[in-house]
Amino acid sequence: MYFCRMHKETHLLSHLHADLIEAGCDEAGRGPLAGPVFAAAVILPKDFHHPLLNDSKKMTEKARETLRPIIERESIAWAVEEVSAEEIDTINILNASITGMQRAVRRLAVRPEYLLIDGNRFKPFDGYQYQCIVKGDAKFASIAAASVLAKTYRDEYMRKLAREYPQYGWERNMGYPTKEHVDAIIAHGYTPHHRKSFHLKQLEPTLF
Repeated sequence: MYFCRMHKETHLLSHLHADLIEAGCDEAGRGPLAGPVFAAAVILPKDFHHPLLNDSKKMTEKARETLRPIIERESIAWAVEEVSAEEIDTINILNASITGMQRAVRRLAVRPEYLLIDGNRFKPFDGYQYQCIVKGDAKFASIAAASVLAKTYRDEYMRKLAREYPQYGWERNMGYPTKEHVDAIIAHGYTPHHRKSFHLKQLEPTLF
C-alpha cells in the first residue's frame, strides 16, 4: 500500500498541472452495509466551471442530478465503474475503492497523463502518475465531478435494488446502517447484496 502526499489548497481548482491531461477520481459507497461501491474518473476541460459543482456530499440530490448530464456532456472523457459486494468481501473496501477507480481510468476514451485521487491511499498501475489529495472533492473540479457521477450512479442503482427488496428502505438509506435498515436486517435477514464483511456486531453473522 502506498501513502500519498496531502494537498493543502482549500478552494475548488481547475487543475494541478496546467500542461497535463488530468483525470479526477473518486468513489461513493464505502460505508454502506449493502450494495456495490461505485467509482468514477473524469477529465474536464481546463475552463470548465459550474456554480453548483462541489463535493457531492455537500450538494443536494437535485443539484447532483442537474450536474450529472452536464458533466457527461461537457467533459473530455468520463467513466463509471462498480465493485460488487461480493468482491468487496473478498478484497476489502479500501482495495475495492482503489480497484474501482483504476477500472474507471482504464475505461476513459482519452488516456490521462496525471491522476488526481480523492483520499490518501492509492496503488500504482499502468504507469500512471498520480497524487492523492485528502478531501480532494472539495478542492479540485475534476474530483468533484467524479464524486457527483459516482454518487448519482450508485444512488440510481440502489433505488433499483430497492424495488426488488422494498423492506430495507434502500431508496432512502442507500444501504447505509440507518435504524430502518438495521431493523429490517433483524426482521428479514441479509440479502445477496449485503456485504458479509460489514455485518454489525449486534447482529448474528448466521443471518447470512
